[in-house]
Parts: sequence; C-alpha cells; structure tokens
Amino acid sequence: MKMKKVMALVATLTMAFSITACGSSGSKAEEQTPSTTTTETAATDGQSDNTAASGDSLQPEEGASLVVWESKEERSFTDEIAKQFTEKYNVPVKIEEVAATDQVTKLSQDGPSGLAADIVMFPHDNLGRAAAAGLLLANDAFKDETVKNNTEASIQGVTYDGVLYGYPRAAETYALYYNKSLVKEAPKTFDDVIAFGKTFTDKAKKKYGIMWETGNMYFNYPFIATTGGYIFGKDGTDKDDIGLNSEGAVEGLKTYVQLKEILPVKSGDISPDIKRSLFNAGDVAMDMNGPWELAGYKQALGDNLGVAPIPTIGGKAAISFSGIKAWYVNSFTQYPNAAQLFANFASSKDAQLLLNTKVGSIPTNKEALESDQIKNDPYISAFAEQTKNSQPMPSIPEMGNVWSPVNAALPEIWDNNADPKTAMDKAAQQIKDLNNGATK
Repeated sequence: MKMKKVMALVATLTMAFSITACGSSGSKAEEQTPSTTTTETAATDGQSDNTAASGDSLQPEEGASLVVWESKEERSFTDEIAKQFTEKYNVPVKIEEVAATDQVTKLSQDGPSGLAADIVMFPHDNLGRAAAAGLLLANDAFKDETVKNNTEASIQGVTYDGVLYGYPRAAETYALYYNKSLVKEAPKTFDDVIAFGKTFTDKAKKKYGIMWETGNMYFNYPFIATTGGYIFGKDGTDKDDIGLNSEGAVEGLKTYVQLKEILPVKSGDISPDIKRSLFNAGDVAMDMNGPWELAGYKQALGDNLGVAPIPTIGGKAAISFSGIKAWYVNSFTQYPNAAQLFANFASSKDAQLLLNTKVGSIPTNKEALESDQIKNDPYISAFAEQTKNSQPMPSIPEMGNVWSPVNAALPEIWDNNADPKTAMDKAAQQIKDLNNGATK
C-alpha cells in the first residue's frame, strides 16, 4: 500500500509540473499522501478489499471539516446543500469558488501538498487525467446506491477504467429551441426542418430557418453518432478504435450537408453571440443549443419559446453529446469519510431537485427525472428527454486529441464542399497519430 501511495504521489507531482499553474487555495497545508478510508480504497487503482464499509456505516471523522470547490454560477446551490449537510452531520463546510473546468488542473497542483478542496466538481471529460494521476478516491461505499439511483449514461460518464469515481449530480446536453410564433410545431425530423427552412430562409435579410455552430463537433455529434458513428469504441474507452470516419458517420453527415441549403453561412461566421442575437430578434427560427441559454431565451421570447428534442436523423432518434457534472473526493483529503458522505448527500434526489430549482440543471437521479417538478417544466423536460438519447463524451485522456482535427474537418465539409468521407478520414488519421505520439 505504501508503494501505491508513493506511486500516486509521484504521478500527481509529475502531472502538476506539466500543467499551467492556477494558484493555490487556503486549505490544509501539510504534505499528504492519498487517503485510505474504511473502504481501503487505493488512490491509484480505485479497488477495495472484501471488508469495504457500506455507506450506511460510514461516519465522519472526529473534528472533521470540509472544503468544497464550486463554480460561481452554481454557488447558490452549494451554499444551501452545505448548510443542510452541516445540520445533519455537524461537519463545517467551507465553499471556495473555482471554475469547474479548472478544478482538475488545480487539484493536480494543490492536492499533494494538502491545499486542495476535499470535494471537487468537474465535467466528466476531465475524469481520465484526474483518475490516471491518482487524484481521486473511488466511490466504493456508495457504489451500489449511486448505480441504482442514476441513469446509465451518467454512471458511464463518471466511471474510468472500470472504476466508479464520481457522484453524478447533473446532466448537460443540447436540444432544439424554436420560436413558436414562427414554427407552429416542433419539427420531428430534419427533413421537416429543411422543408420549413426553404420557406423561411432569406440570406439577403439574414433570416434563417435554423442556426447552430456548424464547425463545432460538440453540436454536430448527432450527425455522426445517430446513424452508427462514434469517437472511440467500447463506450469511448478504446483509443485505437476510431469511428468518426465509419460508414455510419458518413451516412449521418449526408443530413449535415443537406442543411447547408437552408443555412448558407460560413461556419466561421456563426458564433454564440451572433446566433443568440438573431434568435432573440426572430431572425433565426430554430437553434440547437444547451440549457445555459434558457434564461436569456425565455426573457427574450416569453411564451413564444419552445424546446424539443433534436429532430430525428435517418429515421432514428438523434444522439447528442452529454456532459455529466459530478462530485469527486480528493484522494489526499484528511477526512475521507466526511468527504464521501458530503458527495453522496449533495448528489441525492433531493439535492438534484434543489440544484434544478437554483440553476435549472437536468437531474441524473432517476426518481428526480420522474418528479412533477421536472415533468411539468416544459423546457427542462425537453432537455431531460434528449438526455435519454445522449452519449457521455469519452473521458479517456485521448479525448483531448479529437477536438482540433474534427473541428477542422467540419468547416472543410461545410464551407468548402469537401467530401465527408475524405475529410473524416484525414481527421481520424490525425487523431490516431496524436494518440500514438502521446503514448510513446
């Protein structure tokens, strides 16, 4: 076990020096090695022995206090859930604001020295590098409960190399916003979208039936995955099996190409700000976008705003990318029991419904998804419906090699009429080369 701890510490320190510094937080300052809890969790492999304690028997350490990292945007939820946790367990909780996308980098620097938070929160596509560096405790004590209560996609998203690390708290995907004063009924298929666009699009007047970020793989994944394409095989874990140029992906991209007829705009001329302005003004009738735009769109359109699942492609329900936000326990925490209790408490059904109330998030808890609070919300329920046909982004470190090649291939197809198969073949080869270079 000592050797495992040393290896984890070395791996983490190595990772810390390789990532741009983000500063430190004011937490516990002495040097530490990864914690082993009553579950005997090894920070490097996430495995536990046969005497692992269950969540029911877990008790916070005497004198425990916790530091939690949370994004500024969702701070209101964490302030409230931390207060509830302290009332139940008598464990003080301090909240520090750190952007979700910065937390793994900061944890890699501050974790070994004891300066990091006990509980962190980040999107699941950062999980691979955090777990590989030994920064996280596995979710062992609450594993069965977590798997039972949450959607399959969310569990897949917070699992790395066969080990469950995360405590899912929200799913994030995109859906179809539409202006009801222009589109009387949400289109069921992209053929319907094209038919409407032919009657509405007027390039001279900068009016378009639909607009989305045509050069961004995140929003174009439905045109790759719905008809059988994929990024990496084996649920996103096999870096050597690249399916972006597969027969299924090329088939779906035919629909992508057809949509150019009703959106005659270069990909580089479509930015979130431009699209938002046009949609709010009624010059764009439909927009594929995420829940982060919901508050602004509701304010601009009022009762004329509609949200629906993404239209079908090739007769199949559209598969979107999803991101899973989850809590994780720092492997260097001094209070692993208290930290695990908080992560579980703050990701429960009630916690997820509170998060939805505070920031409009989409639950991963199956009972929360079936609650009246979610089902009776016409906007959130549409996003929740789309999450059922979503795939979590691969969390392996090689996912970082995918974005640039594909985000170069899509504009070639959209702007320059490149053959989809040829463009995606090139992207796949670039990804393969990057993967091989990264593993030498």
